[in-house]
Amino acid sequence: MRAPGVGSGLSGERGLLEQEAGADTEAAELLPFLVLGARADLQAAAAQHVLALTGAGSGRTLLAGQPELLRALVDLAVAPAPAPSRDAFRALVNLAADPGVHWQLLAADPELPARLLRCVLDPQWPWAEEAAAVLANLSREPAPCAALMEKLMAAEPERLGLERLVNALCTPSYNAAAPLHYLGPLLSNLSQQAEVRAFLLDPDRCVVQRLLPLTQYTDSSVRRGGVVGTLRNCCFEHRHHEWLLGPQVDILPFLLLPLAGPEEFSEEEMDQLPVDLQYLSPDKQREPDADIRKMLIEAVMLLTATAPGRKQVRDQGAYLILRELHSWEPEPDVRMACEKLIQVLIGDEPEAGMENLLEVQVPEDVEQQLQELDQQEQQELAQELRGNSAPHT
Repeated sequence: MRAPGVGSGLSGERGLLEQEAGADTEAAELLPFLVLGARADLQAAAAQHVLALTGAGSGRTLLAGQPELLRALVDLAVAPAPAPSRDAFRALVNLAADPGVHWQLLAADPELPARLLRCVLDPQWPWAEEAAAVLANLSREPAPCAALMEKLMAAEPERLGLERLVNALCTPSYNAAAPLHYLGPLLSNLSQQAEVRAFLLDPDRCVVQRLLPLTQYTDSSVRRGGVVGTLRNCCFEHRHHEWLLGPQVDILPFLLLPLAGPEEFSEEEMDQLPVDLQYLSPDKQREPDADIRKMLIEAVMLLTATAPGRKQVRDQGAYLILRELHSWEPEPDVRMACEKLIQVLIGDEPEAGMENLLEVQVPEDVEQQLQELDQQEQQELAQELRGNSAPHT
């Protein structure tokens, strides 16, 4: 006697396999209509269909298993008008947003990063913003980011690709048809790589100085956040802290100004602040994006890793700005980051041999205790967030 459910289980499994096979067949059938030279109306319909598929995880997984279709999609994206390039690019944006598809995209077209970079840096390319978004998404994970950097360096020797990328990012009118805001997060992701940080922090190139005004770029939080993320990553290089805080770069006012509000200070306190932070207007607004505020605080925290850095940050009145920010800050996690930085600034100096906080070797038992404390803080933060979101009676 057959056990109950066995027959229906096999039938269901067979049905699922048939459904998956049908989906694979459907995807494969799209290929002839995506290739260059296909009839324009059918090509546009096929691109729209692929774009719709990329809106769901199952669709992205399906397309990831079709390398020829992915190659055709890339060819279509970078093809000149009147090809339906925008829908193809938007499909690539969605695919690249899924970390599980990164390697399949790069395997389907190893030259994808270089091809996209050419589109991004073409001042006449109408879909350069979409191309920048694909590169930004691809570079979010460390391993694909390293592979992307390798391709960029190979395609643009002597770091010309990076130089042109920074130039496009710092020139809002670079492409009249595309704002290129996503170059911000792209550069932030690339600055995870030591080689990129070395380029950005090269005193002879004056690159990081060009980025500083964009911490106040009001037209796009995407561009602004990407630049702040880049600066934060650069602050991990403690050997450059003296240069960053010194007159050649003077990074601190650019990090503190977005955190400053309209508060008034006494004359004595005002004298402690850099000129750019003195006598701010009564309608001065703080950075509206909580994530960006947190990155700014983290950047300043990194600059306090060494004893000379802590002294320079203290001497420029950072505590005053952070004190007022802490009183105002509505987001618990940002307020907690602010508290930790204030503790560093007002606390005692570490004992001899532990002055560089980025190089301190923490014993395993102490590290475990710190992790437990951090988990406790996160739990308290979660409880506070739940309390804030509870309906009022």
